[in-house]
Amino acid sequence: MPTPSLKDEDLYETLRDKGMSKEKAARISNAAANPDMHPSEKGGKATTYEERTKQALYKRAQEIGIEGRSTMTKAQLIDALRNH
Repeated sequence: MPTPSLKDEDLYETLRDKGMSKEKAARISNAAANPDMHPSEKGGKATTYEERTKQALYKRAQEIGIEGRSTMTKAQLIDALRNH
């Protein structure tokens, strides 16, 4: 599988050093390098993880492939989703 290209490798490395996942750091660094995107502006109206049901959190964890989700509590699912 080919590696996606990074538009701002320095920002990507800085974000990785701060502990962000590869996927999240790539999304942010690429958005910051695109003049049509504004990653610092507030986005949509998604509910917080705490407001969602455990079933909804499980479904999201399933969509992104978090392993061990079937035995996780709601708090563990939230933690896993935030740190993916």
